[in-house]
Amino acid sequence: MNEIELVEEAIKNGEGKLGKGGSLIVYTGEKTGRSPKDKHVVREKGTEDKIWWENNRPMLTNHFDTLHRDMSEHLKGKRFYSQSLQASMNTNENFNIEVTTELAWHSLFIRHLLQVPSEELLNNFEPDFKILNCPSFFSDPGRHGCVSKTTIAISFEKKLVLICGTGYAGENKKSVFTILNFLLPERSTMPMHCSANHALSNEDDVALFFGLSGTGKTTLSADPDRVLIGDDEHGWSDTGVFNIEGGCYAKTINLSYEDEPQIFSTTEKFATVIENMNYGPKDRSLKFSDSSITENMRCAYPISYIKNSSKSGFGGVPKNIILLTCDAFGVLPPVAKLTAAEAVFYFLSGFTSKVAGTEEGIKEPVPTFSTCFGAPFMPQKPEVYGQLLWKRINSTNPVCWLLNTGWSGGRYGEGERISIELTRKILKFILSHKTDFETRTDQFFNFSVPIEINEVPKTLLNPRANWTNEEDYDRSATELKSMFVSNFQQFSSINEKVDGVYNRLKNE
Repeated sequence: MNEIELVEEAIKNGEGKLGKGGSLIVYTGEKTGRSPKDKHVVREKGTEDKIWWENNRPMLTNHFDTLHRDMSEHLKGKRFYSQSLQASMNTNENFNIEVTTELAWHSLFIRHLLQVPSEELLNNFEPDFKILNCPSFFSDPGRHGCVSKTTIAISFEKKLVLICGTGYAGENKKSVFTILNFLLPERSTMPMHCSANHALSNEDDVALFFGLSGTGKTTLSADPDRVLIGDDEHGWSDTGVFNIEGGCYAKTINLSYEDEPQIFSTTEKFATVIENMNYGPKDRSLKFSDSSITENMRCAYPISYIKNSSKSGFGGVPKNIILLTCDAFGVLPPVAKLTAAEAVFYFLSGFTSKVAGTEEGIKEPVPTFSTCFGAPFMPQKPEVYGQLLWKRINSTNPVCWLLNTGWSGGRYGEGERISIELTRKILKFILSHKTDFETRTDQFFNFSVPIEINEVPKTLLNPRANWTNEEDYDRSATELKSMFVSNFQQFSSINEKVDGVYNRLKNE
């Protein structure tokens, strides 16, 4: 089924309502965010030594097979929807994905988020992986070897993903990303939870934005002055950066035309999936500031809905790598320039704050370390991704940055979150490729911090001076620094230089 047919099906089935411009307004039910604690990887001969078991909950083969049989039996006689799709815009790294869903709007969602093959390819379509999604089926921990009624289970041997007990559509796309996170390193390709764009007139002027949901990945990459390659999942091969997806999945809490005109416009386009948002009963106008359902309100749409998006999904090797962090401690400067070793250290650390609503139970920002800025989707050991990033940075020499979109002047609840306007001015500075700017060495974290950026208050660039009580800042900075040290102890040695970053933080 195409987009028109799926919108019709969803409305006919009572799954959603037609919104302004022909969008589809839907609700995900009890689950309004991802369920990372319910993810399982099947223990199998080919993956036993490769999986990062400290981060991935195991499942036995017999439990997975039973779950598959029970879900298939549950679907007998029911209407379901299948899509034959592709992940990865790079033909050398392309994967065929068959997605079968119980809900029509889930089928529409994943059709947006992946790529629809040509008729020629469809005629000879053989799936490399299959996904079966059945929200109305609930898993049984005793019978299926899981932990709750919700389960996301992956068998790399059987090339199959099972999803049940959740209506949250994001589990579909993150399952695809998990698959590629396992397979792409085998091809020496770096899989990345990041957005990417390039300069309007130069495909080789690429910027990567690593970050978790709510840190600004989608917002900052959707820049009218640059071409959007993709907003969430990419690969980095010898030839450059390529988009894994075919669409975008953007947060809509407090979305406004003034701050984010390109994303805002997609909410009134045909077949855009509007997820968990309240609306006016007569005109179906969306209530962007109403978080009574969840703060993890979303819209899903084809990337072509962004006016200046890339048609090829390709770009050259990155000129800038930007690690986005949302610091709820209010300690980190809004921007810092990183060495290659520091970039790998902070990439593996993945420090940020989980923003309200993105995961079940998150009500306010929670400081966290999410390895590689995407721990829930990383099946292989972190060192694999760290070594890949080190190799790529040292072979191409991009400029690396830490960009804080969190709080300044105090912790969450005391300070203020750095505005999108100021972050965009800092980003403009980053993308200008200036090399003659003066920096200071941060007294706690040792990285280089620009002293002056046009139209950005100097006090903002020096967070200690932005706190009313500098001693309180010192205590918070010391606390955060110790958290970085404690977290990094889990990783095996990457190389002497990355280890040196860790040792300096530990010993100073």
